[in-house]
Amino acid sequence: MSAALLTLDKVTIRFGGLTAVNGVDLAIREGSLCGLIGPNGAGKTTVFNLVTGVYAPTEGRIAFNGHDLAKRRVHDIAALGIARTFQNIRLFGRMSVFDNVRAACNLHRATSPFQALVRLGSFRADEAAIAKRTEELLEIFNLSRFRDAPAKSLPYGEQRRLEIVRALATQPRLLRAVQPDPPGRHRIPRSAGSRHRLIMSPVICFGQQPCGFFPRRFLVAKIRTARRLQAELGGEIVYFCHDSDHDPRETQTILRDRRTGV
Repeated sequence: MSAALLTLDKVTIRFGGLTAVNGVDLAIREGSLCGLIGPNGAGKTTVFNLVTGVYAPTEGRIAFNGHDLAKRRVHDIAALGIARTFQNIRLFGRMSVFDNVRAACNLHRATSPFQALVRLGSFRADEAAIAKRTEELLEIFNLSRFRDAPAKSLPYGEQRRLEIVRALATQPRLLRAVQPDPPGRHRIPRSAGSRHRLIMSPVICFGQQPCGFFPRRFLVAKIRTARRLQAELGGEIVYFCHDSDHDPRETQTILRDRRTGV
């Protein structure tokens, strides 16, 4: 078994007197697929924010590819190879679809700001390579037809797809996708999956209803989506719940119960 690409060791974060995430242990191997499932407020997105540097853990350690992520800035973590999408889409609305993706490609450009200033031949070659990679990604995700349109003018589903493309343009080793809405509708094309499978570990966060409105059928629907992704790409499911939520053994029963169809 390969070593873990991302590890969380007893990670806890508190906001004043509220413990949002309590003692999470998690290991994700390179090339694997992991789905986080749980009710709203269980801490799924907070875990994403901890890994990507938005929040600093109160306790515990987060390591990525042997690097401790403590006190690292968000852009430094992105440069290490962690990309994410957001529950509320955060595109550059007035920029074109092409420029949204090209901006992300600049994270790993080969030339320096000085070379860009004086417009040396190496800079022009670098720009051509970035433009080519951008066009390839737009083609894979069937967004080329929107190439010059402002990002904010796209339908919601295409904006979600564009956000995934922009994340992939940073050449991540770990992609964290927060709750495609509605789940499963804006899927990563198979051509993109085959191209990135060996170098990227997707983590997909599926939301749920608040714990007070958490009937069995909602959990079954989410797990069915996760199982379908498992069948196509392999992977594992991690369930997050509130400390005061229903008995986790109920969830384990649903995960094993073939009568639910999941």
